[in-house]
Amino acid sequence: TQYSQPLAPSTPQVSTTPEQPIQDDRENLQTSETIVFEGYYVGNMEMLADIDTVAHYLDSHQGWFTRCAQPMDVKPIGHNGYAISLGRFGSLNFQIQPKIGLHLLPQNQGIYRIETIPVPGHEPEGYDVDFKAAMSLAERQQELPIEQATHVEWELNLQTKVQMPKFIQALPQSLVKSSGDKLLNQIVRQISKRLTYKVQEDFHTRMNLPLPGRKRRR
Repeated sequence: TQYSQPLAPSTPQVSTTPEQPIQDDRENLQTSETIVFEGYYVGNMEMLADIDTVAHYLDSHQGWFTRCAQPMDVKPIGHNGYAISLGRFGSLNFQIQPKIGLHLLPQNQGIYRIETIPVPGHEPEGYDVDFKAAMSLAERQQELPIEQATHVEWELNLQTKVQMPKFIQALPQSLVKSSGDKLLNQIVRQISKRLTYKVQEDFHTRMNLPLPGRKRRR
């Protein structure tokens, strides 16, 4: 996976433990400052099948999405939506446990889009996520040996607004921003790498096809 955002020096801590209550300071959040973190990410993967077979698999996301998103907790929202608990993430001794709703829009001329939607009964505390992703398919003929393959490219525009409590506001804003940007990159890299591998593994196992080598996953 390629990342367009520079990784500034920082020491964020990331974990994906099951969701647990967080002890937060309500008064601090009420007087907090909102900081925006943004990132643009691109990646690709190869599927060793024709484009129609891959499209049929991706269209049936009610099966593969929940399986491949584990160990994240995933609950369906309607027919095309999911509520996802991402785990516990933190930097500079400040932690959040984000839960977001994703709407997997039906394919439109070979383009798959994903957007954020509200999670019923859930009110985010101290953060807001704007997730916009697109995925496209292109069929390729491989050489030596000759085999069919579908090239899947994806891009993600991600914006996260976080309410910083008083003790974070006392730190230099450049440090807070660089730490948050690096943490955002680390979260996306960690989740996208795992999800890419699991989608490839799930597809090729169910199609009884060999799994592409590492050089075909980015």
